[in-house]
Amino acid sequence: MTMPFQPAAFPYARPRRLRSQPWVRRLVAETTLTPADLIWPLIVHDGPEDRQPVASMPGVFRLSPKEAAKAAVEARDLGIPMVALFPNVNDSLKDAVGTAASDPDGLIPDCIRAIKDAAPEIGVMTDVALDCYTDHGHDGVLENGRIVNDPTLERLAEQAFIHAHAGADAVAPSDMMDGRVQAIREALEANGLSDTLIISYAAKYASAFYGPYRDAVGSSKSLTGDKKTYQMDFANAEEALREVAMDLSEGADALIVKPGLPYLDIVRLVSQTFKVPTFAYQVSGEYAMMQAAFANGWLDPDRAILESLHAFKRAGASGVISYFAPQAARMMG
Repeated sequence: MTMPFQPAAFPYARPRRLRSQPWVRRLVAETTLTPADLIWPLIVHDGPEDRQPVASMPGVFRLSPKEAAKAAVEARDLGIPMVALFPNVNDSLKDAVGTAASDPDGLIPDCIRAIKDAAPEIGVMTDVALDCYTDHGHDGVLENGRIVNDPTLERLAEQAFIHAHAGADAVAPSDMMDGRVQAIREALEANGLSDTLIISYAAKYASAFYGPYRDAVGSSKSLTGDKKTYQMDFANAEEALREVAMDLSEGADALIVKPGLPYLDIVRLVSQTFKVPTFAYQVSGEYAMMQAAFANGWLDPDRAILESLHAFKRAGASGVISYFAPQAARMMG
């Protein structure tokens, strides 16, 4: 049948055609998110309970080594490739220099061994910093009211070695001391642990969004002052490039930007500039705010979680460290 010629209605280009059905939206999606893009942070503790709820982080529990191993099995079954460990230790173990951080039979080595026995396929990343082990709550050694850089490096290198020797696949210095990556890399190389990854918190900002985490690991009640003399100023972006370049030159294999959603511009800047694996941390404050909105019925949990995680990938992140990891992985099926 021949149709009489009629001028086509303007506009000729209609982007909505590529949004008209679920299948076409999937077909042309620019960003993909899978469980393999996620790292699940686990708060572990040395208390008597297997699971202890964190009041400021609904749905998050402090886990015993046994329960951490169960979580690792769950991560494996969901397709999540890595878990990240953060400790809450008894106050009696804390001192001015974080001695317990380098105990080969301490909480984190125990958790690493339990996880590797239960789910050897899962990658294990550990936090390298002293704040969870010091009686002042800072990430480094405190002398005369000041965090001293170089004496801290030796403590961090020893801590990283203890974790790697226990079986950690990656150590993640989050302390923001100058030269820490080199100190850790040299310690690992000198002890036959050259295959251990260093995933550096290269751009970690002095942020208001860490409050619930500090509650979870027990450092909030002991923290004196703030961390602005070593964590980055949230007013700065170009400074992040200098920090990243330094860590890469010292032997870092991958990078972390922390916090997450308020720093998507930093994720984009770092990932586009250096073209190395760059992870974003959707931190405790972000998680707690979203959980509060869910509890009040202000946001739809499934939609908001997946949308927020896609934002990190869209900004250029290789993956996301998120307390929502298991929930998101189940949604992705």
